[in-house]
Parts: sequence; C-alpha cells; structure tokens
Amino acid sequence: MNFQILPSLLAADLGRLADELKRAEASGADAIHIDIMDPHFVPNMSFGPSIVDFCRRTCPGFYRHVHLMLSRPDLYLEKFAAAGAQTIQVHIESDCDLHVELRRIRALGAKPALVINPETPVEILAPYLGEAEEVLVMTVHPGYGGQKFIAECLPKITWLRERCPGLDIMIDGGGNAETIPLCAKAGANQFVAGSYLFGQSDMRAAVADLRAKLRCCKA
Repeated sequence: MNFQILPSLLAADLGRLADELKRAEASGADAIHIDIMDPHFVPNMSFGPSIVDFCRRTCPGFYRHVHLMLSRPDLYLEKFAAAGAQTIQVHIESDCDLHVELRRIRALGAKPALVINPETPVEILAPYLGEAEEVLVMTVHPGYGGQKFIAECLPKITWLRERCPGLDIMIDGGGNAETIPLCAKAGANQFVAGSYLFGQSDMRAAVADLRAKLRCCKA
C-alpha cells in the first residue's frame, strides 16, 4: 500500500493562498487536505465550497481531499462535489444517516470516507467499513491546527488495519517527522501535516524527508 502525504490548507498563509497552494503542489505531496468547519460541530470556522473551487482552478491536477467538520454534512454534499471535492470525508459523530450519505458521496463521483474523533470508540465504525473507502483517524481534537499529537489514538489505527487490510487509513493532527512514522508503524498509509509542512521554508525537502522515513517503516 502506498504512503501519501497531504499538506493541510488550514495552516497556509491565507493572504498568499494561491502561492501557498502552488508551493504545496510543487513539494511533491500527493494531495491537498481542505478542512471545512462549522461553529457547531467544532469551536471554529474555516472555508466553504468556494475555496475548494479555488483550489481546483489554481492547481487543477492537485488532488483535493475535503474534510467536512459539520453537524449536517448531508446538507452540503452536492455543493462540495460540484466545487471539485474528489474525496469527501464525513464524521461518524455527525447528525445524519451515514449509510445513506456514503452512498450519496459515491453517486456524486467522489470517494466516500469516514472520520473518527479521539474520544469516540473505534468499534462504532464497524457497520460502515464496507461502504467507506477511507477512514481518517483524528489524532488531535478537531477545530484548530498546531495541537499536540494524541498517542492514545494509535490503537485505533491498528484495529482498523487488522480488520481492513486494503483500507486507506489517514491520520490528521500533530503530524511531523516523529509522529508520522509512529502512525505508519501502527498501520496508517495517509498522513496530513499542516503546521509542520507549511511552516517549512523548503516544503519539498520536508516532504522528501518524510518519504524517506516512511520507506524505513515499510522496510
């Protein structure tokens, strides 16, 4: 299974958004991770569909993962799919019928994915694993970047990998050169890094360093 590295747009300099997006694409990263927040599901607000469309128009070849931190993601799936979301991630904790919404995401032409918060037992995902192509394990409490990695989330990754050998398992939160290899050893293969990557003067070198560390994990 291939490892993938995803810079998180939430950590970019929003005053230079086009340049930051191009810098992320030029780094050799696999995709851009776009966090969408409402002030009900998490204590913060971020972007809307127009930012996803901006990413598509600015870097059309850069794959777009869209993480919906929304109480009612079902009300916005069409808007984000139309804006160019290629993977749409919805929380297991959100207030909707996830069996229905995962099918809707697929019907809209996007990859359906689930997200689980640190405090939620991983077993709650079991009924949905046949419908999701990807699971994002949050390794911080969602809402703000720059938080400390929660190592207690690592067993969730292992639980998922043991049950679903072919599943894409992503982590988001506190990702850096020390914590990302830990997640890889636990079974993750996709890694979001926001503050760590966008804080680098040479993002390409940082991405290359992460790939080298991940190759050691695979070996």
